[in-house]
Amino acid sequence: MSAPLAAALLPLALLAPTATPASASPASSSAPTSAVSVLEAAFDPATAFVPPTAVSYAADLVPYGSHARVVTDRSVPGRTVLTLTASGLAADHEFPVHLHTGSCGADPASSGPHYQNAVDPVQPSTDPAYANEHNELRLLLRTDGRGGGTATTAVDWQPRPGGARSLVLHAGSPAGPRAAGDRVACVKLER
Repeated sequence: MSAPLAAALLPLALLAPTATPASASPASSSAPTSAVSVLEAAFDPATAFVPPTAVSYAADLVPYGSHARVVTDRSVPGRTVLTLTASGLAADHEFPVHLHTGSCGADPASSGPHYQNAVDPVQPSTDPAYANEHNELRLLLRTDGRGGGTATTAVDWQPRPGGARSLVLHAGSPAGPRAAGDRVACVKLER
């Protein structure tokens, strides 16, 4: 590698990561720190030079630089509590949010289908016996007039290791040409 090229790439090596995973704070009870995880990230375009942890596919609903904080609590055996806190999103909007099986990528479909505790053998899954709030982890994030909001949900199961790789925000109520279920943002959960 030439010296000018190495000098040009050095600032990129010094960039801070866009996501900050952390364990539970000491004040969060006697649960083991591995049972509670915190992921913080700013939304960037999927085409960013450094692959982002949080991807926006619709800058009008999830502007670049808006922020997500995902807290996953597995401190109670056989139970998962997930809290999503966001800021800087479209104001006064409802975003359906689901766990997905794939990772975030340039194509919104790369996040795969909804994660299901008991997987529907027929895909895409539309059978209410599988596609329901007890078998899928679902939230409804409602933003306030400044684009901030928090949503929490709990399920009586824990995702299989490596099975739930992303948290996807859907468009919600129709906004322009998008359908209600269109994927507008994605947060990578795997590290």
